[in-house]
Amino acid sequence: MQINVNNKPLSTTATSLGTLATELSLPEKGVAVAVNNKMVPRNLWEQTPLSEGMSVVIIKAACGG
Repeated sequence: MQINVNNKPLSTTATSLGTLATELSLPEKGVAVAVNNKMVPRNLWEQTPLSEGMSVVIIKAACGG
């Protein structure tokens, strides 16, 4: 299926946000994710389904200043 991740098209077989996080090798900490402009707590990633055309925004914490 096609979804958008950070405004870029991505073809994935992931059916949940948790599976997508694994597929993208997201770190265990320092990451926030929104699906269709709604923040999703990490403990709900596995239960959050993905479908064609959804928009996912991934924000990674960065050191520095």
